[in-house]
Amino acid sequence: MIELDNRKALGATFQTLAQDFLKAAKAKGATAAEIGIDKGTGLSVAVRLGEVDKLQYHRDQGASVTVYFGHKKGFASSGDLSPQALADTLEAACNIARYTAEDEYNGLADPDLMARDIPDLALYHPWDVDAERAIAMALETEQAARGHDPRIVNSEGADVDSYAGLGIYANSNGFSGVTSSTRHTVSCAVVGQEGSSMQRDYWYSSHCRPDRLESPAAIGTRAAERTLRRLNGRSLSTREVPVLYVPELAKGLVGTLVSGISGGALYRKATFLLDSLGQPIFPDFVQLSERPHLKCTLGSRAYDAEGVATFDREIVADGRIQGYFLGSYSARKLGMQTTASASGASNLILHDTGQDWNGMLAALGTGLMVTELIGSGINMITGDYSRGAAGFWVENGEIRYPVEEITIAGNLREMFHNIQAIGNDVDLRGRIQSGSVLIGRMTVAGQQAG
Repeated sequence: MIELDNRKALGATFQTLAQDFLKAAKAKGATAAEIGIDKGTGLSVAVRLGEVDKLQYHRDQGASVTVYFGHKKGFASSGDLSPQALADTLEAACNIARYTAEDEYNGLADPDLMARDIPDLALYHPWDVDAERAIAMALETEQAARGHDPRIVNSEGADVDSYAGLGIYANSNGFSGVTSSTRHTVSCAVVGQEGSSMQRDYWYSSHCRPDRLESPAAIGTRAAERTLRRLNGRSLSTREVPVLYVPELAKGLVGTLVSGISGGALYRKATFLLDSLGQPIFPDFVQLSERPHLKCTLGSRAYDAEGVATFDREIVADGRIQGYFLGSYSARKLGMQTTASASGASNLILHDTGQDWNGMLAALGTGLMVTELIGSGINMITGDYSRGAAGFWVENGEIRYPVEEITIAGNLREMFHNIQAIGNDVDLRGRIQSGSVLIGRMTVAGQQAG
């Protein structure tokens, strides 16, 4: 079983180490200090072509410490949690702080914002799986994919991963919190061939609870089906058409929004969404919520990396930006208050407009369904967007043929404004939960003559 032995005792040990560190930092003259300590254990198995390719057990631990001398800051880390190693790490952080320039925005988060009542978010669910069983599951996953169709001619393998971790964050403002969590994943990627056409694709399932994973057979079959449907792809002539992002790619659009309204981009003035609070960036039916306290959900957290209590909030309401993603440093630079986002976003939910997958295809009508994006051609300052892509050409709401070797382009501000519908086919894996997203018009460029 992949779990942490005696979590309660381990948490108490980490609490003692953290409090001893904070006392030592104060004794050295630090005006403020913070420490994070983590320990984890895991199992990773990979098979390829019916043979074991990897078997690894993980045991990781580490500590990261920050000290402040006024507005001077020093940071150091260590993979050794012994008292002497932490003392040496503290000394290194203090030496760094003494020689760094002052930054008036440095410092701990406001003590009034610290999490006090920490809810149990049910994130820790160890998996009763050993190496033998994990290998058997990986083999079953790969075999389901390879045996699905004779056109599956090769495999990149199947993986089974399980991880359990515990961490503490404490600071000299009186905050101390211990969290534990698990993450389990089964994945598979295969190669298909028909004539001269060769393609690869994958599928995976991930959850903090092992009983919520898809079955090995379902994962392998889905990987094979996704691979086969891409065979014999065509290019397209250049055109302007509606574009439908499948859920796993639509989450990337939400992630781009998060990047554009995050503190670092805002105070550096390196985003096309500068001064966007209250502005109608999307159509008025678009609603985006942050729900950090959902139980048994991978993106949940009771507090951020600074100990600030997380809370439910609306990021986009009726198409208008309602909030940024700020840690304490960026908030001070902007003259605002932290949004408990020092660890990033927590469970972003893009609310649907009622259509299921078939309804989204019908809404697309004739246009491009995108299933893969290649490269990172996004200019966050201007919003210009250009990505290599692959997917399917759709006519009258029906998939006609796969397409490849194309580029889709537009401007993110215009793309956001031209969202036509959001599906209820939600991908629940990860911190962003989104269904498919239909954008009214983008430029599609390919190698085929017009």
